Amino acid sequence: MSSKTLLHSLFRYKSWADDGLLALLAGIESDVSEEQFGTILETINHAHVVDKIFASNVQKQKHGFRDTGTSSTPTLAELSKAITETDQWYLRYVEQLEPEALAEPIPFTFASGAPGEMSREEMLAHVITHGGYHRGEVGRIVTQLSKPTSPDTFTGYLHQAEPVRRA
Repeated sequence: MSSKTLLHSLFRYKSWADDGLLALLAGIESDVSEEQFGTILETINHAHVVDKIFASNVQKQKHGFRDTGTSSTPTLAELSKAITETDQWYLRYVEQLEPEALAEPIPFTFASGAPGEMSREEMLAHVITHGGYHRGEVGRIVTQLSKPTSPDTFTGYLHQAEPVRRA
């Protein structure tokens, strides 16, 4: 399996896991206190902002963010739309990416203003791992509220997307 093939599979998984989490949150929003739901929204908003920052970075564009959050937290509906659009962007981006472009080192600026450099492949891997970390954080919060969590494992995704792997 090539790095590009793996990345494409991982971004399909990310989109699936994000969709599952967003659907779960829509189903429990009215059952959770405003403060608790606000914490959840802030967490997924942060993950989304980082996704947007790195979408700019992999394209060698300035991102314009000075923080990894926003001054006001979007609603779940607003975040759902934005996250879905960004996930679809990453899927298209990875699909059209030339394999040799993955190793290219790209200098960039963190939201803090500090300089950084990563390969395009490292940046894409960061988007996957960072998003998983924060979906897990939200899952922990949801579990503490005695609510069911959404499925969020790569193996779970692969077996749902490709049932023949269970045969």
